[in-house]
Amino acid sequence: TLSLAEAGPLALHPEPTDLADLVGDAADAHRRIADAQGVVVDVQAPPLPGMLIDPVRIREVIANLVVNALNAMPDGGSLRLRVEDQGSSALITVSDTGVGLTDDEVEWVFDRFHKGSTSKGTGLGLTISRDLVEAHGGIISMDSEPGAGTTVSVALPKLLVD
Repeated sequence: TLSLAEAGPLALHPEPTDLADLVGDAADAHRRIADAQGVVVDVQAPPLPGMLIDPVRIREVIANLVVNALNAMPDGGSLRLRVEDQGSSALITVSDTGVGLTDDEVEWVFDRFHKGSTSKGTGLGLTISRDLVEAHGGIISMDSEPGAGTTVSVALPKLLVD
């Protein structure tokens, strides 16, 4: 996906999608890992049907955020996934009670190959996620505090299908 993003505008295949389904699917897909790590998963995602997005790409973003959160909590914690209707946009938040990041790490976290001090990955996941969110006209941001956890927010324009 990163090489596709570098080649030019990402090809999206938007279709009417309920964000709640994507968030619920991501939680379900990773529940076994969460349970094994002692992570309690809480999903609050009221139906938000008809969003015109590429479900494959946004599912990839959500899954990446969930995996990052679980990697930050190898010894248990809490993972919270939310979907909120904010009028002209929809907000997805993924919050964890993991190790958290410093302000310096947050500043560079969406840069290619940047890895946090506890990261196991390649340093590409959040870059890809940012590119996919921006291709949808959205914004991704992160708030984090060392020792307290991280919240990643994804705001997507609410382009609705009638």
